[in-house]
Amino acid sequence: MILDGEKILVGISGGKDSQALLKILYDLKARAPVTFDLVPVHIDSGFKGSFSKELEKYIEKEYGPIRVEYKEYGPYAHSSENRENPCFLCSRLRRKRLFEIAKEEGCNKIALGHHKDDLIETLFINICYAGKIGTMKPRQSFFDGELEIIRPLAYVEKHEIILFNDKFALPEFVNNCPSANRTKRDEIRQMLDGLYKKNKHIKGNIFNAMGNVALDYLLDSKNDRHSKPT
Repeated sequence: MILDGEKILVGISGGKDSQALLKILYDLKARAPVTFDLVPVHIDSGFKGSFSKELEKYIEKEYGPIRVEYKEYGPYAHSSENRENPCFLCSRLRRKRLFEIAKEEGCNKIALGHHKDDLIETLFINICYAGKIGTMKPRQSFFDGELEIIRPLAYVEKHEIILFNDKFALPEFVNNCPSANRTKRDEIRQMLDGLYKKNKHIKGNIFNAMGNVALDYLLDSKNDRHSKPT
């Protein structure tokens, strides 16, 4: 995922996932056989009770400079002006800004802290609420290859990240979004947790299924309704 001489923007939310990712990447940077630079970036979405100053102070003490930007994406996404899902719009605006910052900083990659559970949840969110089959990939290219998103924790489970953070006493900066813990993702997560409790193999099977798609047994919306000419 990381090549010699690259400059990588690291998206920092303040939660357990991004804290673990940042520590892993900085530890890797110190001993990797390739040389690369890291640019931590945090986008404050504009909610009251911001922890951005505390996060900035911690990151600078432990690792070095971090770029913090203050936006009003959150309040706007939750306002009457927005007719979309607030989480979807806020996330889209933050991602768009990360792309812009990556270009400004000369970064060719953006590292995000999404993990195995996130990928599975995204699959079901897309199925249930978007009517499509798809998820996030460990590596995704954008703008004809000019920029790439990497997710180094894509094969790591959430509980493993929690254990890692506990071992190294990494702080967690709690999400201050008013929609936290009552989103569509939370609903999907609860549903999946119920399945996992019934059968310990289900999570692994779902994850493996995303790379084992039987295309011949999926609907073909263009051709299934009419027989193909011979």
